[in-house]
Amino acid sequence: QVQLAESGGGLVQAGGSLRLSCAASGRTFSSAAMAWFRQAPGKEREFVGAITGSGGITYLAYSVKGRFTISRDNAKNTVYLQMNSLKPEDTAVYYCAARYGTWKFDPEEYTDWGQGTQVTVSS
Repeated sequence: QVQLAESGGGLVQAGGSLRLSCAASGRTFSSAAMAWFRQAPGKEREFVGAITGSGGITYLAYSVKGRFTISRDNAKNTVYLQMNSLKPEDTAVYYCAARYGTWKFDPEEYTDWGQGTQVTVSS
């Protein structure tokens, strides 16, 4: 099991940027595929992006591609989500999740979750 803690959320105007961080502790971090999800009020949890354990391969959902980037620093046991050109529809609670194996789109496939960080984008 790995413990996860997100930070970096906040209130930003449309067009602005935020960088979310997810600090991990516990099992070998570099072996875990890491993903970011988000959940807006009244909506299901949505896949945002993922990165392999080595950081060599990333995948971003179509809705954020070209605006968000995902990266990780295994020496710091941290994964990042850089969010640029933010839109009001990006408003949600953002969660990081870990999975030992290949990353998946389905949140049910992830066993370890952070508590989430709120991102609010004003128009």
